[in-house]
Amino acid sequence: MEFLRDLFAQPPCPPEKRPEVDNLVAELIQIGKRDDYLSERHLPGFNSQYRHIRARQIGSRLNEIGGLPMMEYAFRQVRRKAGKVLASHLEYAWAEIGKWMR
Repeated sequence: MEFLRDLFAQPPCPPEKRPEVDNLVAELIQIGKRDDYLSERHLPGFNSQYRHIRARQIGSRLNEIGGLPMMEYAFRQVRRKAGKVLASHLEYAWAEIGKWMR
């Protein structure tokens, strides 16, 4: 049932924000597939905690748009489209954004 809910889920935001949210989620998925959300060493595009800088910016923007429910929605989309391993990396990369993992 959760799979169907996520497959047909609408972002928890006003309709006028949906295009932006869709673009942010798509970019987030591409980042994960291309770069991962975490690094094991210092690389361009990652902060001093080895977290992907743009992924954190997207998490912050999603938090501004719809708080924790919006971030949870995006996280489920990443898990469904990029896999559980990358989703677990995103979970850590987003630590301390809004109410994520507090």
